[in-house]
Amino acid sequence: MANQDLSAFLVKLHRWRRRLPGGTVVIGLAAMVVILWALKSGIYTVPPEAEGIVLRFGKYSHSTKPGLQFKIPFGVDHVEIVKVRRQYKLEFGFATQGASNPKQTVGYEEQERSKSMITGDKNAAMVEWVVHYRIDTPTDYLFQVRNPEDTLRDSSESIMRELVGDRTVDEVITIGRAEIENQCHLKLQKLVNLYGLGFKIVEVQLKNVNPPRAVAASFNEVNEAQQEREKSINIARGEYNREVPRARGEADRKIAEAEGNALKRVNEAKGDANRFLALFAEYEKAPEVTRQRLYLERMQKVLASLEGKVVIDEDASGVLPLLHLGEGAARPLQPNRPK
Repeated sequence: MANQDLSAFLVKLHRWRRRLPGGTVVIGLAAMVVILWALKSGIYTVPPEAEGIVLRFGKYSHSTKPGLQFKIPFGVDHVEIVKVRRQYKLEFGFATQGASNPKQTVGYEEQERSKSMITGDKNAAMVEWVVHYRIDTPTDYLFQVRNPEDTLRDSSESIMRELVGDRTVDEVITIGRAEIENQCHLKLQKLVNLYGLGFKIVEVQLKNVNPPRAVAASFNEVNEAQQEREKSINIARGEYNREVPRARGEADRKIAEAEGNALKRVNEAKGDANRFLALFAEYEKAPEVTRQRLYLERMQKVLASLEGKVVIDEDASGVLPLLHLGEGAARPLQPNRPK
């Protein structure tokens, strides 16, 4: 179509040249216009984060790198700019305001529908997640599938429903989140390669996972009860781990003390028996001397424990009244005084 327009324009220009004086000037001006138009339509710029896909008569010709490039003008070449170094994302179940990618979010009704799921234990859950991706193969992105972002959204939702449906609600909310993200990433990339969408899945990230609003209060009460149960169990285990070792240590200490006391008593008893036998052997050799020695040794121990000592003759009737023998001695008698 562009070539036909150009031919018609040149025919008219030739006719004007015959009719008008000075037609050479007009032809020169027209040629300059054509050259400027060719330069304007033939020069283009590829941004640093993008790649240019050149279509010649509607068919893929080649790709161009970032920078100033040239294509055949007059509609022969057409360039599609694909931002291959930019990371995009699709949001499911929620929408971020001010998104630059029109495919990033959907309407409110579609958000509510996509995040409403049933878990493997027949519980309802509201699952929100994000798929981060970039365009890895621009030719596949442009020519293989119509509306590749919509296909990616449907594929991600299908895989997420499958993974959530195979797990309990507790796994989806708590311990199973990382596994769901990893498996969704792998399965989604495999499906993207199968469809030829030209995407590279960078990350799948689970966001909020909540029960439906109608049962949120009851669900929270159940979670609080479970958390309180786990807390009580952990406290009891802590008490057990603290008290049992302490009691075992105390029992071992007492057993060791008892064994030590038993050994001490046995050794003391053996020592006393041996001493008595030795003493008895000496007593048999000299009874009077041994008896006297035993008496003196005993009196030495007894007298050492007394505070005051008074030694008198066995015939004395009392202590001298003026002799101060300490606090334990008898005080002198006081004479009677008239009142």
